[in-house]
Amino acid sequence: MTPSPPALPVQARAWDTRERILAAAVTCLADEGYSATTTSRIQEIAGVSRGSILHQFPSREDLLIAAVHHLAAQRDGGLDVDEEVLDVGGDIDRAVDVMWSMFHGALFRAALQLWVASAHNPALAATLGPRERELGRRNRDRIQRLFGERHTAHPRFADLISLLHNSMRGVALTYAFAPKDFATDPHLDVWRRTAHHMLDA
Repeated sequence: MTPSPPALPVQARAWDTRERILAAAVTCLADEGYSATTTSRIQEIAGVSRGSILHQFPSREDLLIAAVHHLAAQRDGGLDVDEEVLDVGGDIDRAVDVMWSMFHGALFRAALQLWVASAHNPALAATLGPRERELGRRNRDRIQRLFGERHTAHPRFADLISLLHNSMRGVALTYAFAPKDFATDPHLDVWRRTAHHMLDA
């Protein structure tokens, strides 16, 4: 008879449970939407007890916000891409491509659900606002890493990133009802040309 693996220490078990709850919440938000992401559904996906959820997260909103920001921290500042993808050596075209990809992962889809829900939920909006500002600051650091020191020192860099970020987010919203291959989006060429025009001048 094969012996059972040793039990995890209490702290480790609690941390593992928290990770499973947060991962389940993000998955549900991204794939099923805000309305469907109830504590019962998260409990079902995570395979934990209701008491485990309530012990760590006193409200549904607390749990959902924590889940999105937990994933953002795991993905190094909110860019929904792997760590090594950030190192593009300041290549403008590749940096634009990586920026665009951040609007198509689970993090963006989950966050989008919270943004829309907060329009009709003042308590959620009040809690989400400061977290989003903090996440935005971390995102800016990662975008600067993408473009490299030479480009980030350009006097037009801040204007370019604001333009790209807002434009990309707007285009990405259309993918919610018209999904397609984002890597072939015709706007990509426009964004690359714009970046070169502003940074190479």
